[in-house]
Amino acid sequence: MSAAEAGAAGPVAAGMSRRRMLGIGAAAVLGAGAVAGGLPALGRLIPNGQPGLLLGSKVPLPARYAVPLPVPSVLKPVRTDATTDYYEITARPGLANLVPGRQTEVWGYQGMFPGPTIESRSGRRTVVTHTNELPHATVVHLHGGHTPHESDGYPLDLITPLGGSAAGVGGNAGMAGMPGMSSATFAPQRQYVYPMQQRAATLWYHDHTMGFTGPHVDRGLAGFHLVRDDEEAALGLPQGPRELPLMIADRAFDENGNFAYPALDPSEGRPGVQDTYMNGVLGDVILVNGVPWPVAKVDRARYRLRLLNASNARRYRLELDPQPPGGGALVQIGSDGGLLERSVTHDGIELASAERFDVVVDFARYPAGSSVRLVNRLGSGGTAEVMRFDIGSAGVSDDSRVPEQLATVERLDPAKAVATRTFLFQKSADSWTINGQEYQPGHSLARPKLGQVEIWRFVTDVHHPVHVHLDPFQVVSRNNTAPGEYDAGWKDTVDVLPAQGVEVAVRFSDYAGRFLLHCHNLEHEDMAMMAEFTTE
Repeated sequence: MSAAEAGAAGPVAAGMSRRRMLGIGAAAVLGAGAVAGGLPALGRLIPNGQPGLLLGSKVPLPARYAVPLPVPSVLKPVRTDATTDYYEITARPGLANLVPGRQTEVWGYQGMFPGPTIESRSGRRTVVTHTNELPHATVVHLHGGHTPHESDGYPLDLITPLGGSAAGVGGNAGMAGMPGMSSATFAPQRQYVYPMQQRAATLWYHDHTMGFTGPHVDRGLAGFHLVRDDEEAALGLPQGPRELPLMIADRAFDENGNFAYPALDPSEGRPGVQDTYMNGVLGDVILVNGVPWPVAKVDRARYRLRLLNASNARRYRLELDPQPPGGGALVQIGSDGGLLERSVTHDGIELASAERFDVVVDFARYPAGSSVRLVNRLGSGGTAEVMRFDIGSAGVSDDSRVPEQLATVERLDPAKAVATRTFLFQKSADSWTINGQEYQPGHSLARPKLGQVEIWRFVTDVHHPVHVHLDPFQVVSRNNTAPGEYDAGWKDTVDVLPAQGVEVAVRFSDYAGRFLLHCHNLEHEDMAMMAEFTTE
C-alpha cells in the first residue's frame, strides 16, 4: 500500500501508545510461555471453536423455556411527509426482569433491550434523531445500511450525554487520551439520514462508540431495522405473526443481577477489557430478544425467522432438535444484504457476530402438540440451548410459500475488478491490527473509486468476522476454493476462520467519504482492529 493510499495519520497524544492505553501487552494475549504469534496459546482459550473466554454468572440462573418469546415493538414515526418518515429515539437506562429475585439494568434505545424495531420501505427516506440520556457518550451505526458517511456512525461522531459537555461526562475526559480524539465531534443530538436506496433486508442498529462498542452493546444498545420492498412482498413468504425477528446474544450476570462485563476500567474512563478476555467475551446465558431461553407458541405452519447474531464474540451453529423427517429444517431465503436468488436448504446454520440469516421453517412437519428446540451445537451446558418452539394443534390455514425463484441478484464479475487489496487481520505485539496497523481516525488504508469492482482479500491469524460499511459484497472464494456453504447472496459480514483467506468482490456506490472496515468481534474492534477506507 502506497503512502498516498495510506493517507495522513491522525494525531496521537504524546507518549500514548495503544498498548499503554489498553493496559495490555503480548504476554497477556499469548499467555505464559507462548510462542511468538500466539496461535497455540489463543487456541487454548477457544472452547468448541469459540473465539474468546467464558465469563460465568454469579447469580442463580432462570429456568429454561419458562418465559414467552417477546417480539420487539415496531416504532411509529413521529411524523411523515411525501418522501420521509421521521423517528425519535432516546438511549437511556431501563430495568428488565431476567434473573430470579433481581432486576437487571440495561442501557437501551427507549430504555429497552432490544430497542424498538424500525421498518422502512426501500426508496423511502428514513430520518432518525437520537438523544442520549446515558452517563457516557454514544454513536449509532445502521449495520447493513447504504448510508452517506455523515450518517454512518463514525466512531468519533459522539452524542453527548444529555446535560453533559464534551469536557468530561461519564468517561469523555478519559477518552481524550485515545489516538485521534482531537478529531472527535460532540452534539447533544444527532440526526441520522438513511436514504434507503437498497433492497429489502434484515438490518440492525447498534452502538459504535470508539473504544466502547463492546460494553455498550453488551449493556443493550441494539435493535432491528427491517427494510421492505415490493419484490419481497409479492413472494407470499410468511408474514405478520408468522415472521419472527430473533436477536440472539450471550450474556453473563454479576452478583447484583446486572450484565457482567470484564472492563479494564468499570467506570469507562478508558477503553479495553481485562487481559484474559482480549480475544472476546463469552457469556453463559443465551438471550433471544432480550430474555433467557424463551419459548414461542407456533402454529403448524411456515414461519420466517430473521436470525441475528448480536453477540460480542460468540459463534453459533443453530439447528432444530429434533430434525423433521428427511432433515433440511432450515430453508435459507436471505442473507445480510437481502433475498437470495434461490433458497438453500440446511440442517444447521453457522453464524458469526453480526451475521444475519433469514430462514423459513415449516412447523407442519412436526406433530401437533410437540416441541422442538433451537440449539447451538457450538455451545455446552446452557449455551447449547437457545429457545423452544411449542407447536399448536392441527387444522390451521397457511397460504404462505417459498417460491423456487426468490429474487434477481446481480453478480459482480471478479474479472472486471480494477484492483485487488489484501487486509491482514492479526495480533501484533501490542494489539489487534489490520495490515500491521492499529486504528487511527483519518488514516485510510484504501481509496476505492465509486462504481468500480474490486477484490478485497481478508486473511486472518485467529477467527475474525469481517464487516465492511457502505455496501455489501459477494464472496468469491475461501482459501482459493469455492465459497462456503453459508456465503450465498449479498453479505456485509463474513466469517473468516483461523488462518484462512477469503476473497470478496465489492463495488462501492453513491456516497464519497470515509467508511470503516473492521472485525466484528467487539473486543477486537475496541482494541484497534478497525481501519478506514475513503471512497472517491
